[in-house]
Amino acid sequence: MEHLVEHMRISYHSIHEPVCGICQKHCRSFESLREHLIGPLPKAECEKIFKDRGCDLCLTILRTRSSLWTHRETCQFSRTNNGVLYRMANLGIQDELRIDNNSRANKVVALACKMVGGGTDGSLDLCARVCLIDENERIIFHAYVKPQLPVTNYRYETTGMRPELLRDAMPLKQVQRKIQDYLCNGEPIWQIRSRGGNARILVGHGLDHDLKCLEIEYPAIIIRDTAKYQPLMKSNKLSNSLKYLTKAYLGYDIQTGMQDPYEDCVATMRLYMRMRSQYHGSEANPLATDPQNRNNFASWRQNELERMSPEKMLDISRSDYYCWCLDTTTLSNY
Repeated sequence: MEHLVEHMRISYHSIHEPVCGICQKHCRSFESLREHLIGPLPKAECEKIFKDRGCDLCLTILRTRSSLWTHRETCQFSRTNNGVLYRMANLGIQDELRIDNNSRANKVVALACKMVGGGTDGSLDLCARVCLIDENERIIFHAYVKPQLPVTNYRYETTGMRPELLRDAMPLKQVQRKIQDYLCNGEPIWQIRSRGGNARILVGHGLDHDLKCLEIEYPAIIIRDTAKYQPLMKSNKLSNSLKYLTKAYLGYDIQTGMQDPYEDCVATMRLYMRMRSQYHGSEANPLATDPQNRNNFASWRQNELERMSPEKMLDISRSDYYCWCLDTTTLSNY
């Protein structure tokens, strides 16, 4: 019975998990599903069908090969063509951060930073450039940031940063205040909750690091981090790089040569939108829609669980992660 309790702590399958479209196997991540379909040791029957009419980006199984060709044209993104936005961003500050308690627009924003090096060996990350975009991939805010510590390594090969770009840059404290106020959108940070309210959903990759460098605090319940989202993580629950995720799930390359935070913002927003657009039915259990939910076995004493029947334990089981597809319902409530 102890083994059964431990098994049921971790084995509950949510309908929101990635599922093989052929054999209906549940997987904890899309990486697990990818391994199941195309290797290195795939299930033979599923691999055969997937090679014929499966999309290697979204891992969907299409009905016919011709429908796969049509699907692929819309499923594969092209690399961001920065165009005017890129040139405007490189002019310096672009600021459209506005608190708007009534508008439904821009409830989801993506953030990315580029770091230069500080400290004696240049290994200390200091934020030198920050970018925010909306759901339409339009730049809301772009600024060069003046670090509070001396820069000892501009990392020019990847960042393109030079001393003159930071000479008259916006002070870190000012950037921090502007971004935090925009994200909270007039709502006290201690009142921010997962559903309703005015605060904006923040999308990014490795946001813990970016927010730490910007000295910004933001509630985890309203953060969507592609580095921590379980369906996008490796089978061993480690994070994938943004470069890999973009190539694997969007179909194009990023971070080649000098890196642009706008391009990173676009990649994370596209990944978020792809994950959010998945169609899942409604869970029978209402707690499955709560992003703060955890498997509720943790709150029970072991001896009480061992007196339960397997059917009773299964009945009180809960999914242990929040699917981003549920944000569509959350946003519709604004």
